[in-house]
Amino acid sequence: MKRTTLSPGFILVVIALAAVAALPFFVQSAYFISYSINVLQYGVLATAWTLFSGPTRYISLATTAFFGIGAYTVAVLSETLPWFAVLGVSGLIGIVLALIVGLSTLRLSGVHFVIFTFGLAELVRQLVTWYEVNITRVIGRYIFLDITQEQIYWQLVALLALVLLTAWLIQRSRLGLALRVIGEDELVARHLGMNTTRAKVMLFVISATFMTLVGAVMSPRWTYIDPGIVFNPTVSFQVLIMALLGGVGHILGPLAGVIPLTALFEVLSAKFPNHFSILLGAAFLIIVYLVPNGIVEVLRKWLRPRTRKQPTPEATP
Repeated sequence: MKRTTLSPGFILVVIALAAVAALPFFVQSAYFISYSINVLQYGVLATAWTLFSGPTRYISLATTAFFGIGAYTVAVLSETLPWFAVLGVSGLIGIVLALIVGLSTLRLSGVHFVIFTFGLAELVRQLVTWYEVNITRVIGRYIFLDITQEQIYWQLVALLALVLLTAWLIQRSRLGLALRVIGEDELVARHLGMNTTRAKVMLFVISATFMTLVGAVMSPRWTYIDPGIVFNPTVSFQVLIMALLGGVGHILGPLAGVIPLTALFEVLSAKFPNHFSILLGAAFLIIVYLVPNGIVEVLRKWLRPRTRKQPTPEATP
């Protein structure tokens, strides 16, 4: 029977997550909790995005569609169901939507998939807006739930731990191997007998479920939501930039991009609110040009031991 042992890196991540979860007991700053919630929110979203887009190399811009669906589910059901039941329903709706989208679109690839996912997010926003205008006659909803900032913080820590564990398990599974082969060459994967559509749909659903749950957990923080807030396309681009900066080839890569860019975007949105979109685009271009493989890959090259090239013996006449 094969015995599996936990690596030192895995143990360090568990210790780090436990320390992050304990921080609110020692730091009683409202700003710290608020800022940390932003970091955790994007940490889960970027890691969930990388679950699918990292190994398959399919660039998805549908993050905000699932995020917004989760938030609106809470707005509709929060007064009729218990909190964890609402989260469960949010996750189920995310799964159903991801299955519909995955089964109908994951045969696309390249720029066609990028355009479709961006259009999907806009379509969902317009459908919700139409429903609010024509059915409820009110755009926007209030959310009154007795959920503190600390509780939102801990729920996001739990989601981050769960998405990291999921990524770790997938990386060591046959599904992870199949997805890496798909990322290298999907035609080769098909010739090897792999069901590429099923593999992609499975991971797309897992990724989208986490995004939906993040939207649901974050919704009580705003008190008031409308389609413009929760279906903001900027969220999709921010998640993409953070994941690319950190690196999509490692489980912890997205977090390496989330931590610095959350601080940067916080400063830019506060000091340059009218030019934030322009600066966001500039940041994307700089990251793609300077660190195309991410911070983690740069660190790997620096830390990799350099082996001296052995001189070749001279040929004797």
